[in-house]
Amino acid sequence: MPNIKSAIKRVKTNEVKRANNITAKSSMRTAVKNAETAIANNDANAKDTLLAAVRKLDKAASKGLIHKNAAARKKSRLAKRLNSLNA
Repeated sequence: MPNIKSAIKRVKTNEVKRANNITAKSSMRTAVKNAETAIANNDANAKDTLLAAVRKLDKAASKGLIHKNAAARKKSRLAKRLNSLNA
């Protein structure tokens, strides 16, 4: 445990940021999984779930939780699956 006051504050803020990052990353993964299942089941609201997943991916990439290219890759693959169903 740190002795210096600023280091103690840093530990506290890091814990808060870590918890927020875990929550955001978890909700992003859930949105992506929901989109994948909606696409696989050919649901009527598959496009809406895809848009929600894209929103979460963009947010995570802008916050630095995942790399922007990883977000782009995931979005592309989801869109590709959805478009193959419609074609």
